[in-house]
Amino acid sequence: MEEIGLFPLGIVLLPTERVPLHIFEPRYRELIGECLDDDLEFGLLLADDDGLRAVGTRAAVVDVLERFDDGRLNIVVEGRERFRVRELTGGRSFQTAAVEPVADEGDAPQEAEVERALMQLRRVAELAGADADELEPTGDTPSFELAAKVELAPGLKQELLELTSEPDRLRTLARLLEGAARALERREEITRVAATNGHARRRA
Repeated sequence: MEEIGLFPLGIVLLPTERVPLHIFEPRYRELIGECLDDDLEFGLLLADDDGLRAVGTRAAVVDVLERFDDGRLNIVVEGRERFRVRELTGGRSFQTAAVEPVADEGDAPQEAEVERALMQLRRVAELAGADADELEPTGDTPSFELAAKVELAPGLKQELLELTSEPDRLRTLARLLEGAARALERREEITRVAATNGHARRRA
């Protein structure tokens, strides 16, 4: 096991995902400063009404966008390996923990499973009016790459993060995206009907 600094937030960082963070609290300025000085990673964990989750993602600072005179930072972090908290530790201004890696088990995904999730992601992107190009995954965990390209609620992302089977994650992601596509289609239909003042147009 290894001890790392923790950054509890109301978001979930997936492996391969990049997100911007604004660092303003002194304890987290200290944590990020050490990571920058010593090329270290920290642990990002979801903290919400259900408490601090046990499974999180190691985060590496890949860009410093802005440094403020008062010590605040705007940074970009990238999700790396997943970890599980075995024991919360103390002694620092920020929370620390002894952690161990979370590894996948079982077989690699079938191409059809990847294609199904990718097809649903393209469907969501088109319905949302977003760019559907450059969605093809390139790494060993396409589920995380694809999930990082769409806005999902933290609880849903945490569900994906905790799964230890890539085929299971792809199937779960495809199901979530199918639901999102149906919601977008319903919203589009409501908008269309509202534009006709609630009455269907008669066809000649």
